[in-house]
Amino acid sequence: MGLLLLAMVLVNSTLHRLPLTSPMVYLAAGWLLGPSVLGALRPDPFLHATMLGNIAELGLLVSLFAVGLQLRVRLGDRRWRLPFKLAFVSLGVIVALVAAVGIFALGLPPGLAIVLGAILAPTDPVLASALQPQEGSDEQPVSFTLAAEGALNDGASYPFVILGLALAGLIDRPLLEWALVDFAWATAGGLGIGFALGATVGRCVVVLRGRYGRALGLDVFLGLGLIGTAYGLAHLCAASGFLAVFAAGLALGRVRERPAPGSADLEAPLTSAGHSYTTLAQHSHHASATMRASVEDFNEQMEKISEMGLVLLVGAMLPYAPFTWTTCWFVPLLLLVLRPLSVLPSYVGEGAAVRQLALAGWFGIRGIGSLFYLLLVVRMGVTRPEAGTLLSLTLWTIAASILLHGLSARPLMRWALGGPGVRRPGD
Repeated sequence: MGLLLLAMVLVNSTLHRLPLTSPMVYLAAGWLLGPSVLGALRPDPFLHATMLGNIAELGLLVSLFAVGLQLRVRLGDRRWRLPFKLAFVSLGVIVALVAAVGIFALGLPPGLAIVLGAILAPTDPVLASALQPQEGSDEQPVSFTLAAEGALNDGASYPFVILGLALAGLIDRPLLEWALVDFAWATAGGLGIGFALGATVGRCVVVLRGRYGRALGLDVFLGLGLIGTAYGLAHLCAASGFLAVFAAGLALGRVRERPAPGSADLEAPLTSAGHSYTTLAQHSHHASATMRASVEDFNEQMEKISEMGLVLLVGAMLPYAPFTWTTCWFVPLLLLVLRPLSVLPSYVGEGAAVRQLALAGWFGIRGIGSLFYLLLVVRMGVTRPEAGTLLSLTLWTIAASILLHGLSARPLMRWALGGPGVRRPGD
């Protein structure tokens, strides 16, 4: 692991000139370290489903908070409408399409077919947020839509997982309770709790710093504390913890200064070369920007580490997922047919360009959300043959997505946006 970290530092610049991305390197390294080659990693998803699920859960939380911090589009902006439609309307469509394939082509019972659809429905917000022009901003329509969709549908998939498990007889959940609690309240409550917490904590920190010179430093604790508090509070309230963490990051990123009366802005340069962290952090004109930048910098590094660890695990788990004939036709069907079909209802009436629609249909990047839900279902008591089918289809879909979307990101984004290049997933 240490050698891999050092190697990534040394070859990172080279990767920018090659048709490779960091997740592709991590995936290959995981395969080499796994039981097929060196045997240094043996993450058997049947023996260690709980531990691996907890690791995936932590990585997903860090990613969701990071994406929330990075999205700069104000909440009243109409650009939020499309991500919400993709995260709920298109998600329901893809669950139904995959469930139909599961029932009629794979022979799965209806409950487990819905579970398979829910596992494969969420897209990866981190890899999607990286699909933007190098000289652009986080508010590019395509990258913003895909990143916001990925963050939202990680939480929106949970009710469908619960529905499938209930229909399969693995948990007891009356339909009315599912509709009111697991679907309606979990979604609205998670977003509301997370946003209220992030806005309140962020505003308190900014006021304490800018007005009283208090609560300085420990911005690392601020980010991790918000993640833990939002997730825990949402669970206590039977709401979606994933949506709460995303909303907390989004709200913290929206906190703005309220300069003290009679105060003046600092003169440039507004960096450590010109002004210290303490000076900027407790100045009423710069307190929120300093807080936001500090939390975002740390969380970005945490995000990179968690991405490396989780994609390594995916590569090491592939030997436990047999590559069968079913995998050969199912993965292309999902990525090339079902995903593009699922986004069509959400784009009706949006007036989006054909190129944007094509990109949204193609870049349904599967990642850590699917891994988390897979491991959640495995430890819920699914029989070994059926769990093996879910494992094989999910892990090979994630691996294919990392490879295909990583290779195609740069040329397709250049084609769509006409820019000089893009920051590829994992760069």
